[in-house]
Formats: sequence, structure tokens, C-alpha cells
Amino acid sequence: MILASTASAGTARPSSLLVVAAVLVSGLLLVGPALRRRYPVAWWLLFGLPVACCRVIRTWRSLMAGCGLAVSRRPALTVVSGLVGKGAPPPQPLVPRFGFIRPTTGGFWLLARLLPGQVPDDFVKAAPAMAEAWGMHAVRVAPQKPGTVRITASVTDPLAYPRMPKQRGPVHLLRVAVGALETGAAWVIDLRRIPHWLIVGATRSGKSTLINALVAGLAPQPVALVGVDCKGGMELSLYEPRLSALATNREQAVRLLAALVDLTLDRMTVCRAARVRNIWGLAEQTRPVPVVVIVDEIAELFLVASRNEKDEAHAAGTALIRLAQLGAALGVFLVVAGQRVGSDLGPGVTALRAQLGGRVCHRVADPGTAEMALGDLNPDALKAAQAITPEQAGTAVLASGDGWERARSHLITEADAEAIAAEYTHLTPYLPELLDAK
Repeated sequence: MILASTASAGTARPSSLLVVAAVLVSGLLLVGPALRRRYPVAWWLLFGLPVACCRVIRTWRSLMAGCGLAVSRRPALTVVSGLVGKGAPPPQPLVPRFGFIRPTTGGFWLLARLLPGQVPDDFVKAAPAMAEAWGMHAVRVAPQKPGTVRITASVTDPLAYPRMPKQRGPVHLLRVAVGALETGAAWVIDLRRIPHWLIVGATRSGKSTLINALVAGLAPQPVALVGVDCKGGMELSLYEPRLSALATNREQAVRLLAALVDLTLDRMTVCRAARVRNIWGLAEQTRPVPVVVIVDEIAELFLVASRNEKDEAHAAGTALIRLAQLGAALGVFLVVAGQRVGSDLGPGVTALRAQLGGRVCHRVADPGTAEMALGDLNPDALKAAQAITPEQAGTAVLASGDGWERARSHLITEADAEAIAAEYTHLTPYLPELLDAK
């Protein structure tokens, strides 16, 4: 009787474990979709990432072979293997090795070492196949260092519903989170690191939304905002309470830009007297306030219809180029925006473009504008920019000397930006140098 009871108890234990396992699996299947909707990051780290890691490990060798990234061993080695092994299969081809799979909030990334004779472009071409094999939304490949590429995978499109990141710690001067990157990280415009920016985009592409986000982030900071809007101020007049100066036509713009050049030269004299190379080397109590100049619709400054307008356009372009050349060290930063930017606007446009290290390209109406914005920094970004559809308003390709990424700005309406500008009117610096330019 005792033996029978023990046997029945031993039989019941596996059955109970199976029931518990079945209940857990059923619960996960029922709760999983809700958890994924409400807590996507937790769902990914707990459930999605382990599955993705298993797929990468299981498919890596066959994927490399199918994409032509596996290298056959030396023919002599294959012959020796056949003789010694008496018909045994030849050695497996060499495949690139990869390192640890590191998680992100919406995907993962890993480093892969190239085999001799391989280049990063070989892996770039295989990116769609990787995304398909691993069940990911997209896979991006970028060079990490000589002989190594970084493979970044995203489980969903983080640009579909970009989330405003929570502000942690103190706000850094001239640093604004304006949206989200395709990696899920915050899209940050840091004017201390990249002082001058070019923003291009067709109507309703998200260009104005990005400027709204930038103004909303700079308004609470101790900086001066200056606007140049030659379309009668239709765009930038919304922020006029927070602007230290605003030019609404080209004649005013020429005077204002000339005054900004004089302000920059005065700061140069102060820095030279203090024997420092930039304003950040000055004592905080004597340091002049940073000035951010926002130029909306650059084409209005350069298009000419008469001899008199040609002189104005030349003067405006020369002043902008001088500000771009001298301003970074002296606390004057440029944000130049336009629907269309091309060399046909004048030789000054090309010279100015060369000084704007940060580029943002939304959907554009012609490939020449995308080429002007991104071609000299990273030609690979052109295809991504030209693939942006009208339905992807706010989506852009941003490029700098560090590389390129897809991003999307947060939706900040004109009413929101106007309210923020009015709220921080008391922070508008008084710049007497610019008063005569109005």
C-alpha cells in the first residue's frame, strides 16, 4: 500500500507541473498583448528580447551564408579533410563573429567583426535579410571602427509614436530634446556640440514643428532668441514676446544681421583682452548671453528680382557666412530653415551650407534639396531622406560629421509654442546692440 501511494504521488507531481506550466503559458498569451500595449519596454525586456536573442544565435550562420558573408576555407584544407576523414564533410565555412547582444528600450545592438576582404557595405546590403530572419521592424548597420560594424535592430518603429523623454537632472544650456531617434533614444540638439544647423523640408513636412520644439526648449533657458522671417513674420512672430529682435523683411534682415556681426566682433575684442579663445573661458558673471539666430525660409534672403535686391541679398548672405564662421566660439548660433535650398539661389548658399555642420532633412519636393542638405556629409542618408512619405510628417534624416540617423520631432503646436514664449517673456535678454536694427 505504501509503495502504491508513493508511485501515485510521483505520477501526480509531473501532472501538476504540466498544469502549472499550461496555466502560466495561457496567462502570458492572454496578458502579453495588454502588457505590450501599456508597458512596451517591460514587455520587450522580459519576453521579446530573449526570443530575439535565440533567433539571432540560431540563424546567424545560415544567414551569413545566404547573404554571401561566409568565406570558404582554403581549398587545400578541404582536400586534406577529405583524405584524412575518408569522405567526411569538408570544414564549415568561416562566418563573421559577433559579440554580446546588448538590449535597448526598443530593440538590441551587437558588434560583428568583418572577415578579411569584407567591407561594411556588404553588411548594409544584408540588413533587410537580417530584419526578416529575426522578426524585427528594421535593422541598421553602421561602421564602428576598422574591421567592426555595429548592427542595430528595432522591434517596432519608434518614430510612429515618439515619446517625450522625462527630464532627469538639471537642464543643460543650449541643449534641447526635440524628438526621438529611430533607436528609441531622445533626439537632442546640442548647440554647444554642433553650433549651426540647416533644416529643410517641404510644406507640412514637419519643419515648423521642429522649430516649435526648439523654441519651446530654449525659451526657459538664459539665452537670447533672434528671428529672421522675411515672409512678413508669419512664422516667427508667434514667439515675438520671447524674441530679442525680429526682422520681417529683407531690408530689416540686412540691418539685423549686420548688427549681429558687430556684436560678434565686440565679443571677439572682449575675449582677446581676457586672453581666452571663446566666451566660455570668461568668468560667468562677465560672460555675454548666448544668442540663437533662427532664420526661416532662407530662399527669401537670396532670391533677387532687381539690382537693388541683388545688393541686399549679397549683404545678407555675407553676414550669415561671417556669423557662421565666427559665431560658434563667441556665443552666436545659427538655425537656418527653408523649403528649398539649392546652389541656384546664389553662390552664397553653398558657402553658407559648408559652415552648417548639423543637417536635418524632412520630406522635400526635389532631390536637389536633399542632395544639398545631406550629400556632402553622408551620401547614404539620401536614400533614407527620399523614402520619407507625406504620411510621415515630422520624420526626418539628421546628419553630421558623426553619421546619420532617422528621427521624428515631437508634436508641439503653434499654440503651445506661443504659450511657452509668452510664459517666459521675462527671460528675454535686453540687447541694446540690436535695437537700431529694427
